Amino acid sequence: MMILGLVRWMQPVHGYDVRRELSSWGADKWANVQPGSIYHALRKLTEEGLLRTVATEQVGARPARTTYEVTPKGDEEFETLLRAQWWRLHEVPDPFAAAFSFLPAMPREEAAAALRNRANLLRAGVEWMRASLDSDWARNSRPVHVAWMFELWMARAEAEMAWCGRIAERIDSGVSYLPAGLTGPDVWPGWTDGGPPAERKSNNQS
Repeated sequence: MMILGLVRWMQPVHGYDVRRELSSWGADKWANVQPGSIYHALRKLTEEGLLRTVATEQVGARPARTTYEVTPKGDEEFETLLRAQWWRLHEVPDPFAAAFSFLPAMPREEAAAALRNRANLLRAGVEWMRASLDSDWARNSRPVHVAWMFELWMARAEAEMAWCGRIAERIDSGVSYLPAGLTGPDVWPGWTDGGPPAERKSNNQS
């Protein structure tokens, strides 16, 4: 969708300009569009009939550049993909969620410290976004809807920062990770109330 949309917007356009534009958006971070995959995507979309080549030019010793534009089939595909993203809720895989599901494997002190560190990293990102929005370049050159997207990212980050703080405090308080009434032989040996494995082993032996 990103490649089709940009070619549609900038056409006729070289792959280099598509890559430069996506890089300026930071799309490798939030849309998982990697710079090295852009040329491959352009070729694949062309093979599928969604794009067509307009011309291939070479100036001096520079690499040849191919100019692309969207076909009618590509227009239809872009519209379909665009509305699929607008009208559906897509859950984004988060490695942190996978790690957090094993919270009892972390010593309490380390888990709380890691959450507070995560909040600090998120805070730094929010401060960077605020500075970007307040810059002259943003006010004079960036489309208004891009600023709205920054507001969404900041709101998500601020909500997660607050969550990190609350959970770190609960961990510090010593609240049990286990469901009420789950004790003794009913407890999975690897699922306890925290502490490093060596510490859990010594406690069990004692």
